[in-house]
Amino acid sequence: MPVFAPVSHDAFVADVVTLAAEIAAGQWRPNWLIGVGRGGLVPAVYLSHATGVQTLSCDLSAQLKDFADDVLVRLAARTRSGERLLFIDDINDSGRTIGMLRAALATAGATDGSVRFATLIDNTVSAERVDYRARTIDRTVTKDWFVFPWEAMAPADTVAEDAAAVPDRIA
Repeated sequence: MPVFAPVSHDAFVADVVTLAAEIAAGQWRPNWLIGVGRGGLVPAVYLSHATGVQTLSCDLSAQLKDFADDVLVRLAARTRSGERLLFIDDINDSGRTIGMLRAALATAGATDGSVRFATLIDNTVSAERVDYRARTIDRTVTKDWFVFPWEAMAPADTVAEDAAAVPDRIA
């Protein structure tokens, strides 16, 4: 049985503030924040308000080509005209989502150095690395299933089903 770890609204806001400070402290500035659906949409909007950088979105969760694959091709084209993209997700857990994004953007011809990634929580043993993170976990130690404020709106059995869909992360 997974351990559900609710992320409070205050903790979520603190994580967004941490990400905004990390971005502000660096030399690299994004032209766009890209919220990765579903989990990265809310953090991207909050981060947009914290940084003043506008948001776009890409929805991998719905698995509809015109809301993910086609969008990524258009985003890659923007990098070729000099724009920089910061993709936002809630958690870098296994790295699968970030790996898919990187591969799709590379295939679509995104310019090297023009794409970065930020997450609220970064798993240090993930297959993929992020450029900005609010906090880190090590999945070999931390098996909790994090429930972000927007996910807490779902019925408890739906949250449990989501956690059960990827048992190796929490077992």
